[in-house]
Amino acid sequence: MTAERSDALRPPGHRAVANRRSETMNNRLINACRCEPTDVTPVWLMRQAGRYLPEYRALRESHPILTLIKTPELATEVTLQPLRRFDLDAAIVFADILPPLEAMGLELEFVKGDGPIFHNPVRSTADVKALRVPSAEESLNFTLETIRLVTAELDGRLPLIGFAGAPFTLACYAVEGGSSRHSQRVKSLAHSEPQLWHALMEKLTDTVVDYLDAQAVAGVQVLQLFDSWAGVLSPDDFREFVLPHSQRLIGEVKRLHPDIPLIHFATGNSAWLALFREAGGDVIGVDWRIDFADARAQLGDHTPVQGNLDPLMLFAPEPALQDAAARILKQNAGRPGHIFNLGHGVLPETPIEQVAALVDAVHNYHG
Repeated sequence: MTAERSDALRPPGHRAVANRRSETMNNRLINACRCEPTDVTPVWLMRQAGRYLPEYRALRESHPILTLIKTPELATEVTLQPLRRFDLDAAIVFADILPPLEAMGLELEFVKGDGPIFHNPVRSTADVKALRVPSAEESLNFTLETIRLVTAELDGRLPLIGFAGAPFTLACYAVEGGSSRHSQRVKSLAHSEPQLWHALMEKLTDTVVDYLDAQAVAGVQVLQLFDSWAGVLSPDDFREFVLPHSQRLIGEVKRLHPDIPLIHFATGNSAWLALFREAGGDVIGVDWRIDFADARAQLGDHTPVQGNLDPLMLFAPEPALQDAAARILKQNAGRPGHIFNLGHGVLPETPIEQVAALVDAVHNYHG
């Protein structure tokens, strides 16, 4: 995407991309990932690009979600949209965790009101054997091209985050055929046919390793692994059915790209945070169900931590929002290695002015 094209897509009244305020790189996120001091706490938000922005909704009026994701020029525009409004410390590529499953041979459709649906879910040995382990360069090149375009737009002034779904979370969608509150089919498969379960997880792990490797080669400076559904598991189930695959995945990615920080995130894992840390990752992301001070106590001062404001606090009055952010920052007690984020993604109805207030509150905090 050329600069002229980007400006043409920019809504009237928007300021220039925030990271262009300086000709030097904003290294706050990278430094925090390395547990190094920063001048202020870096902040970015999961789902910072998306449905709460009117300029995004304008694009969605004429483009289905998969078209936005698979058209690099459009995905680049969506990636840049929040940076024009907010003084964020990172960009995250606009993509989704599910296209790798489509590349493996599953038929993906986003159905209004129901979310993602897979029309040929994985339920048998034959289904697992039929899954491909695709080359990301061939089957997911649209996201890799988006990364290259965004990297050119940012021109080294702000780090870009790439990401993928973790094998367990991908398995949840593949086996359940879509979203599932209790993951009943997944748990049943793991316990009743553990050999088949591990064969599925091996293929998913190989796919995600290749995808994250390709994103790193394309130009991202940070990676995040989303295990969004891991919180449905007991500690014993996580240890048996997930931990070995997560460890292998993160170990292989870090072997390939030792200088690129990897953030490992899950929701609902506060009861077994130390076990989650065993899976690996330079930074551990935590949700809002645990006090930030407790999370740091469990993980240790030398493990960087990302989090952990409840996304619904963005609907609270601004003074309450500022107080909630200040409580988290106070619990961190000025220790290096804190990346401020929500405990999950920005919700669609979130007021834009509250996002701006949160970013300013984090950057202006002096505790």
